[in-house]
Amino acid sequence: MHMVHSMRKLCPNLDKEDGLETVLEVPIPEEMFNKMGSNAALRWRTMRNLMKAQRAIDRSANHPAATSGNDHFMLLLKLVGSAFIPYQVQTDHAVTLPVKDGSIEASTAKYIVQQYLAATGGLALINAVNSMYAVGQVKMVVASDVDQNSPQNAKRSCEAGGFVLWQKNPDLWYLELVVSGCKISAGSDGKIGWSQSSSNTSASKGPPRPLRRFFQGLDPRSTANLFLNAVCIGEKPIKNEDCFILKLETTSDILKAQSTTNTEIVHHTMWGYFSQRTGLLIQFEDTKLIRMKAAKDGESVFYETSMESVLDDYRYVEGINIAHSGKSSATLYRYGKTLSRKWKLEETWKIEEVDFNICGLSVEYFLPPADVRKEQENEEQTI
Repeated sequence: MHMVHSMRKLCPNLDKEDGLETVLEVPIPEEMFNKMGSNAALRWRTMRNLMKAQRAIDRSANHPAATSGNDHFMLLLKLVGSAFIPYQVQTDHAVTLPVKDGSIEASTAKYIVQQYLAATGGLALINAVNSMYAVGQVKMVVASDVDQNSPQNAKRSCEAGGFVLWQKNPDLWYLELVVSGCKISAGSDGKIGWSQSSSNTSASKGPPRPLRRFFQGLDPRSTANLFLNAVCIGEKPIKNEDCFILKLETTSDILKAQSTTNTEIVHHTMWGYFSQRTGLLIQFEDTKLIRMKAAKDGESVFYETSMESVLDDYRYVEGINIAHSGKSSATLYRYGKTLSRKWKLEETWKIEEVDFNICGLSVEYFLPPADVRKEQENEEQTI
């Protein structure tokens, strides 16, 4: 899938002709901008509305995603574009490699993680990172009503967009993702994880969890900490690279802690494929099953999500080896209430900028939306 390279970072001042241009919070590809209207003025007005996070996106503009299927697109965008890993990786703790005896599979996994750390920059350099910033662009292809017998008949749409991601130790992070007029914000302030979309003013919240994108070649420390508890289950060639396979099952106590009043995480399994030649992470996979708790006497609805991310274009940034592009393929299957449906989504991404140890990045930058903060304060007062 071809990725455009030009990204738009400034928006003209539409209120004052001689006013200064506004820097976009989320740079967007030219391809996405060109789809926002039939002329330049309309495109910029749509962009301004998007910057203000207005719920109503101008339906007269040519937004393939802003149709009656918008809710489904937003669901996929949240599940894939801002997916969580239900595992509390302690990024404030330096990576340590335990030497206590364990099973051969567990000991092998720790050795593979040790090789991965060496390949991504070394323990000392990785442990010295206290914050990071990344800007990237994405292209998403969505197929809905997927039938295994005739996948070619699935409805398809292609959307372009961009994202900005910030992270600060211990476990603070913030993501803004804009795709074809739809905006997702998500983050963690260390106490709570949350996500919010431009189609819904109220934010959803849960326990603090790391963002899946960190494990797509952006954060070697979180990746190493995650797979230190894995087991090696074999080998497999990926993109002509012989890889070791590390597998991690989320424990029942973490599943329970990270479920909510309305949802139950039934299982979540992760796999990492590490090159035997370079030591680098080549592919990251996870699959999870979530049960939406039904009202009394109602039937539960299940969502099964499988995601596979292939990482590419590793390059050094300040001595740390980061994957600068890749492709994720996701399948979402909903069943229950005698209703089943299947979606597939492919996301191709490219990292445009990445930097470490950002000066002046304060805790305030990672605060959740006002309604979530208010709920949080009320809960703390009742304890």
